[in-house]
Amino acid sequence: MSRILKISKNTVLSRILKIGSSILMPKFDKLQCEFEIDELWTYIGGKQNVIWITYIIERQSKKVINFVLGSRTKKNIKPMIEKVLESNPFRIFTDKLNIYPSLIPKVIHRKFQYCTNSIERKNLTLRTHLKRLSRKTICFSKCELQLSAHLKIYFWS
Repeated sequence: MSRILKISKNTVLSRILKIGSSILMPKFDKLQCEFEIDELWTYIGGKQNVIWITYIIERQSKKVINFVLGSRTKKNIKPMIEKVLESNPFRIFTDKLNIYPSLIPKVIHRKFQYCTNSIERKNLTLRTHLKRLSRKTICFSKCELQLSAHLKIYFWS
């Protein structure tokens, strides 16, 4: 009985990875939009390994434009922000994380507590819908590929 359960778990995981790898990030070509950037943390492989999910939403449609998994460093977040800057944004709203002012031009960057309400609400919705993102749980992803595949499926399909 446990062998059958083990085989079906592996089949489901490989299927999720296959579906996630086939989903591409949607093209975003609107100009002069407003964006919100925020991050949330979860576990990978166990409670001792924390990973950050940083993502960007377009403010009007609330669609996720891009996301990145990893630490909250300039090296990790810079490519994501550069892609958004290519669309000539009107404004980018963030929380008060100290690396954003060095990555986003001061003219379009706004850091104000109440301007990120939409993305903070999305964080709570994500934690509710995807149990692997919940804080007090025994459910977590075993590797970054699984987490990335689940996020692609949730955001873009």
